[in-house]
Amino acid sequence: MTRTALLIIDVQNGMFKRGSSVCNDAKLLYNLKKVTASAKSEGMPIFYIQHETKGKQLNRNSIEWQIHPFFKVEKDDEVIHKTTPDSFHQTNLEQKLRDRQIQHLVISGIQTEVCVDTTCRSAFSKGFSIDLILDAHSTWSSPDLSAHKIIQHHNRTLGWFTNLLSTDGFVERLK
Repeated sequence: MTRTALLIIDVQNGMFKRGSSVCNDAKLLYNLKKVTASAKSEGMPIFYIQHETKGKQLNRNSIEWQIHPFFKVEKDDEVIHKTTPDSFHQTNLEQKLRDRQIQHLVISGIQTEVCVDTTCRSAFSKGFSIDLILDAHSTWSSPDLSAHKIIQHHNRTLGWFTNLLSTDGFVERLK
């Protein structure tokens, strides 16, 4: 059986600030919690990816930088710190996955068109197979596109090299 791990990218307090929160924040948190609980119930390793930007909103050890309190990082979970959109670049993520003989990734989190997209592409180029949870990643609207359009576009684009699953589809597949 292919070993699988769940990646939860950048679900940090700073992404949920009142008045400037990520699109559909409550639904995103609900879906992520559902995915996480299902993964934990099956013993799937969970990797929380935590972004840091010096001198900006996500300064290390700031309240904004911390993983959202909706999630309890447990002793068996991994926390990977990154400073670029790619969760693999200059981190030990790939080594930790290889050490556990992980071949398949389930990807979710924030920001759809930046860190989620880049990590999906990087994982694919490193030989991992990928499920992208299409309703468990989000972003903000840009001057040109609504957040909904960005998410829709990236689900369609990333579908070329990931398997797209809904939260409910992922949960059902684990049963």
